[in-house]
Amino acid sequence: MKRRGLILSVLALGAAGFGGAAWYATRPEPIAEAAPVDPELADGLIRPYSPILGPETAPVTIVEFFDPACEACRAFYPVVKDIMAEHGNAVRVVIRYTAFHGDASVEAIRVLEAARMQGVFEPVLEAVLQEQPRWASHGAPEPGLLLEIAASGGLDVEAAQTQMLAPDVVAVLNQDRADVETVGVRQTPTFYVNAKKLDPFGEAELRRLVAAEVAASQS
Repeated sequence: MKRRGLILSVLALGAAGFGGAAWYATRPEPIAEAAPVDPELADGLIRPYSPILGPETAPVTIVEFFDPACEACRAFYPVVKDIMAEHGNAVRVVIRYTAFHGDASVEAIRVLEAARMQGVFEPVLEAVLQEQPRWASHGAPEPGLLLEIAASGGLDVEAAQTQMLAPDVVAVLNQDRADVETVGVRQTPTFYVNAKKLDPFGEAELRRLVAAEVAASQS
């Protein structure tokens, strides 16, 4: 937790704004060899309904256990986007919801699922993260604030109010909660790259692991 907090501080200090240039957290020692996730846990990494950023057929898959109310997840979003841009069609990102911040996280996940149903997941995700300090700082957003923010990303608020309460959304929340327990995720963001856990955690380590997997997929 101390290391992750330090990385987050470095990322925040290096940013010139949410949509600015890539942020770098450097560390002198080399990355440790990443071991594949245990086979019995592999099924908990990806579900057919999980939101995907990037080409669905990309040979390299980053699975991110992600909490929309998490400051570190917000800080790493531009990093992940930069990694995707660097490697083009070779990389995709699968989002797994991790509601560690209570009601605020759950409401944001419901909004994101409504956005996914409407085909505006990514712009709404960016709007929610952009405005995260407004809605996530006190544990529970003021009524209507998240929907107002999501509307700026293209969400149809009237339709979303029904979609957020759909049984399918409840099922997603329950399954992702169960998978978080199965995989043993304890903090966000937690990354897996082609089923290999990012450990130690860090931006430089994530970039190196993804680059190694991309190279392996092209050899």
